[in-house]
Amino acid sequence: MKILVVEDDQMLREAVVAVLREGDYLIEDTGTGDEGLYLAEQGIHDLLILDIMLPEVNGLDIVRRVRAQGNFVPILLLTAKDSIEDKVIGFNSGADDYLVKPFAVAELLVRVKALLRRTGIGGKEGEHCYGDVSVHPKLKDGFVGDHPLQLTSKEYELLEYLILNQERILSREQVFDRIWGLESETGIGIVDLYIHYLRKKMSPYGRDHFIQTVRGAGFMLKDK
Repeated sequence: MKILVVEDDQMLREAVVAVLREGDYLIEDTGTGDEGLYLAEQGIHDLLILDIMLPEVNGLDIVRRVRAQGNFVPILLLTAKDSIEDKVIGFNSGADDYLVKPFAVAELLVRVKALLRRTGIGGKEGEHCYGDVSVHPKLKDGFVGDHPLQLTSKEYELLEYLILNQERILSREQVFDRIWGLESETGIGIVDLYIHYLRKKMSPYGRDHFIQTVRGAGFMLKDK
């Protein structure tokens, strides 16, 4: 799962990123509000962790812009402001949770896990599933029932992204940015190639049709 961390305190940001990476999350981070807004608007993250007081664009404005796009990704606000009024403003802006600085690492992890569970696609032991197709973060592999698909790292990331956004159309650009990164020199045609690879590995179990091509739009994980 991929998390965006936007925090202008470099030491705190590095500490948060290190803790989350130890939990096997993929992390993007920045210390400025304008870059944070740009990354958040790409729609390629499973959770946003935002400081409120940011240079250029503040965290509340990022929340409002993301929600105005119809993106309901879970959002956790980090802030030194602890008044009830400040919390109400944060929640009313569209945030899902609010963590006051300084905070304990254990509490941050608990809140992150709770927000990610709200997507409703979590299975046992942290797995994510759609029907009998699942991905297991600890094993870094996908399964149909109990049968391992023996995925490469990129195939695993692709299947995980599809499952996390099940029955939602993902554009080629979103998939490319999520899996290969905004600065990748690889061509966008790599997306279609890896969709082919993934379908081929799911085909022996009759699940290749789960990955649907939506003409002119992108791809979607959905059982016909």
